[in-house]
Formats: sequence, structure tokens, C-alpha cells
Amino acid sequence: MNQYLLKGQTLRFAENPFSGDPASACVHERRGAVVIEDGTVLANGNADALEREYSDAKTIDYKNSLILPGFIDSHVHYPQTAIIASWGKRLIEWLNGYTFPEETRFADADHAAETAARFFDLNIQNGITTCCSYCTIHPQSVDAYMTEARARGMRVAGGKVMMDRNAPDALRDTAEQSYSDSKALLEKWHGVDRLEYVVTPRFAPTSTPAQLEAAGALWAEHPECLMQTHLSEQKEEIQWVGELFPDAPDYFGVYEKYRLVGPGAVMGHSIHLTEREWARIAETGTAIGHCPTSNTFIGSGLFNMKRAQGLGIPVGLATDVGGGSSFSMLRTMAAAYEIGQLGGTAIHPAQLLWLATEGSARALRMDRKIGRLDPGMEADIVVLDLKSTPVIEQRVDRARDVWEAVFPTIMLGDDRAIEAVWINGIPA
Repeated sequence: MNQYLLKGQTLRFAENPFSGDPASACVHERRGAVVIEDGTVLANGNADALEREYSDAKTIDYKNSLILPGFIDSHVHYPQTAIIASWGKRLIEWLNGYTFPEETRFADADHAAETAARFFDLNIQNGITTCCSYCTIHPQSVDAYMTEARARGMRVAGGKVMMDRNAPDALRDTAEQSYSDSKALLEKWHGVDRLEYVVTPRFAPTSTPAQLEAAGALWAEHPECLMQTHLSEQKEEIQWVGELFPDAPDYFGVYEKYRLVGPGAVMGHSIHLTEREWARIAETGTAIGHCPTSNTFIGSGLFNMKRAQGLGIPVGLATDVGGGSSFSMLRTMAAAYEIGQLGGTAIHPAQLLWLATEGSARALRMDRKIGRLDPGMEADIVVLDLKSTPVIEQRVDRARDVWEAVFPTIMLGDDRAIEAVWINGIPA
């Protein structure tokens, strides 16, 4: 029996903090604890009571640090790890100038394996225990990603990019090849330990109608998998989609035509949406991956969180590395707050933490497994030092409640605030 009792401050969500008063949606234990055994959460609550009940458990005392579910990145590109923080491009220029040259290197399996190892090192360093990543068109890029995640015991999702036009020759497949490669990878990896396969057409401009049809067919055959793509990131992109698909009512309508919407579909960005698109995303149960650092870094625009939440659209938080400018989920939360402010909505700290945990889990249909520290959930955990730097500490010393104590770490914290990470009940 590997039973641990982790002591510290704990926060858990009794309900979605966007549905009412954010503070009242949370249960805060100043002297809290989480009990885990063999990769599963057994209990959480008051530390004194749990110490009496689980007296044989090995106790680890994190004192005043905050124990949370591990962070979940709902939209990321692991092959772009090496090109993060590249200067001065908008979306299409970014793809042609940085992304495509780098992704060409993933024909080399050793390069893919090296990048996957670095990517997961950086994720864990920043408290991210689950991510949903695009790979490249190369099957070996998926193998490297899945192999590395499996070795670390992580719950991750990922898939081979499907791309048969408007890309360099070395990065194009065909509708038939993308279907057969994706199906083979799905059968190889989906459901192995904690791994999930994702049907992954990059975005409408880089897939012919035949390939989008193939992607929709594969997902229809395997609805237990996720499907990920991009939607309405920049205005030039939307105009391009209109030229390529003149019969579609709008960008989202392209994906509707090819059966690439609904529960389990995760649309990255979704910034510049029409009235019809907002309505249909909500009606179909499609999720959105909100990528705030990417949206500012590449100059895409401001996501309307208030509207998405008001419509009941599942929204997950995402780094979108390497268009996103940070591996830190804390920095990603801070950017989401700043974008909310620019749009006239101050996102509460409880809502930011929820987006990075349970909100992302819901967007990825993983909320019955991860995203909370309730009994029966998988034991992926991050512990935040709420006084990780002098500037944060001096602000926390003036805090009047838990939210004033947490918010400085969200806004000013980095990997120094990540005191501990547990993956599947094991310290990382």
C-alpha cells in the first residue's frame, strides 16, 4: 500500500465558479489535506480529521502552500517547443517562417524523442500534468510524444497532424494517407495506460475537402477519441477560409459540414466569431481552447470569455506553445485575466484556477478522471508556494482572504512557485 497524506491549504470547487458567486463556489481548508493511494485520491478535507482517520499514511506537510489538481493544457504544439518566443510574425507568416521549417525536422525520430523529453520536462516544471498536443504529420512524432508521456505515467492526449495542401511538400500527406496513418496510431496508442488519441486536422486551410471528409469519417468511427483543430484565430485566416470554402456559411460551418463539431471537439482560439458561430458552438457542445498568451503574442485578438461562459460553452485554458509565449500555466492565467480586463470583465482568481484545472478537464472530456481532488479521481497534483518570491511574499502578507493570497502568485508567479508535482500518485 502506497498511501500518502499531503497537508497544506486546499481548494476544491463545489460548482462552476462562472455560474454564480466565484468565492462561494469554493471550499477552502486552511488546514487541509489530500489522501492518495496507488494513484487515486481517497479523501480530502480537514487535516486533523484526516490524520486521525489515516494514521498509517505517510504524511508530507506542505505547510501554507496550496494543494490543487495538476494544471491541464487544453491546446499546445509540442513540436514548437524550440521556436517559442520567435519574433515578429502573424499567423500565416508564423507557420511559414517558423513552424513548418521546425516541423520538417520531426521526420527524424531522434529529434522527435529529444523534443518530447524537453517538452514534458518543461510541463512538469510548470505544474502541467496533462496536455492535449498537436504532433506533426510524421507518425514518429506521435510515437515519441506518447512514449515519453507513458514513461512518466501521464494522462495526455495527442494526434498526428493531417495536412494535404498549403504547406511545404515535406509536410503534406494525402487524404488517404492521413486517414490510414491516424487510424494506425489511434489503434496503437489510444487507451494504453493513460494515453488518448486525438483526430487532428490542423485547420481548414491546410486540408482539402477530401481530407476533412476523411477526418470526419475517422472521428465518427472512434467517437471515444477527441478531435482538435483551429478556428477563427486571425481575420486574415477567416478571409482565406472564405475563399477556400465559398459555399460554407462561415468558418465553423466548414467543420460542421465535415462532422468535426460536437462534444469532444476542441477548437483552438475561436476569437472572431459570428453570431451564428457562437450559437452553433453552444448548441453542438463544442469546446474552445483559450490561448491568451498566443493571442496577444501573435496579435490575434481578445477572446470573449464572458460570452462563452454565458452560453455554457466548455472552455479550457491553453498555453499554445510555441505561438504561446510561456510554458507557465500561471502566466497563462495572468494573460487570461489581462485579456478579460481589456474586454471589460475581471476574471476572479477562482475562475482562473478552475479554467486551468476542472474547466480544461471538461473541455477535454476528462473531468471524470482529472481536474478535481475528489475521492476516486486520479492523483495528479500541483503544490503552489504562495510566497515564492519577495515581491509576492510582501503582497501576501497583506492578504485579507485566500483570494488575495492566491492572486499575486497567479499574476507574478513562475516555475519557482511550483513546490511539488505529483503524477498518478507519484512525486514527479
